Amino acid sequence: MSTEPQSFEILLVPEHIENLRGESAADRALRVATVEATGETGASGYPRYRGQGVEADIDPSTRTVEALLVDGAELDYGLVAMIAPERGHGKH
Repeated sequence: MSTEPQSFEILLVPEHIENLRGESAADRALRVATVEATGETGASGYPRYRGQGVEADIDPSTRTVEALLVDGAELDYGLVAMIAPERGHGKH
């Protein structure tokens, strides 16, 4: 049985707001997708997750998106993919 998370919420946010203090990335996301584990390993060597038009290789130990396709294409310049904070651990 795998101990890796079975799903993640991926936020696509404009790159320029990634490091703003006091801003919630979730509030600024242009797109949000919940991806589920596929049981496959991506080309990056990390587990593959898929859902809502998004396919991602995610390092579950660091919660980092290592590879990403959105609607079958690479992410547009100026956008950043990040994993949403776990519920109950962020600001309300």
